[in-house]
Amino acid sequence: MTSSPPPVFGLILAGGMSRRMQTDKAALEIHGKQQLERAFELASSVCAKTFVSVRADQLTDPLRGRFPTIADQHPGLGPIAGIAAAQATYPEAAWLVLACDLPFLTTATLKFLLEHRDPAKPATAFISTSDGLPEPLCAVWEPSSREAVAAWIAAGKQCPRKLLINSATHLLKQPDPQALDNVNTPEEYSAASALLGATGHRPPATGPDLGLPGLAATRSLPPEAQIKTLRIQYFALFREQAGRGEETLESTAETPARLYAELQRRHPFKLQKEQLRVAVNTDFCDWQTSLKHGDTVVFIPPVAGG
Repeated sequence: MTSSPPPVFGLILAGGMSRRMQTDKAALEIHGKQQLERAFELASSVCAKTFVSVRADQLTDPLRGRFPTIADQHPGLGPIAGIAAAQATYPEAAWLVLACDLPFLTTATLKFLLEHRDPAKPATAFISTSDGLPEPLCAVWEPSSREAVAAWIAAGKQCPRKLLINSATHLLKQPDPQALDNVNTPEEYSAASALLGATGHRPPATGPDLGLPGLAATRSLPPEAQIKTLRIQYFALFREQAGRGEETLESTAETPARLYAELQRRHPFKLQKEQLRVAVNTDFCDWQTSLKHGDTVVFIPPVAGG
């Protein structure tokens, strides 16, 4: 008779210092909710129980105090300490471990992870779309991984990703390549908010009576050579390399692919387009999408968790 797999509990990692963000990531709003609240709701929708992983000094924090918590027993070790504390508290459970700063994560992605979980392996994790390595902070850690986690900490090691690399981890391809993009800096948070429509960033209105630059030229040229006024927003690495947060330029580029090639001649952008995602007017799109006068374009560099 086949025994049932261990129950899955959720663990939201919210014990970080948020140094790069310069403010508490868990409290930032996305989708109209604080990130911690949203992550807790996502995990609760697919798990028998859900807890928030915190540092001991955060137990009295008003935000984290709204949820069931498990405090780290190994201070200063980061996410691996949260995983170890959860496993020590409920050793019979498998743990769906989630970072609290995954604005594009959906219930559908979590259901896919659980449906394809292999309880016979120490963990089930997605393959990162940015570097091809296991993603430890949206993964199921089985009870059988408990000894390996404890031994990892005892050996003075902290990185949960490297532990998964050195284990017989069951790896899955992400059904949604964007789902595990996280936010670690103000620029990344602004980019995510803009793409989700939370900051009010919208392309400028266009029309024959608005007097926008380049409109007359757009009318007089053939479609393949139309001059368009495009607004380019830069975040993270691109903001540093371009030396600005955005710029407006006139271009004949018909597609984001052509536009990015043009920008590479203007700025020291070394990443290949295959490493990036592109959004036009806050919607992710294909590199061959047709660009129109007045479009706002964002190129998003890879963001890896863990």
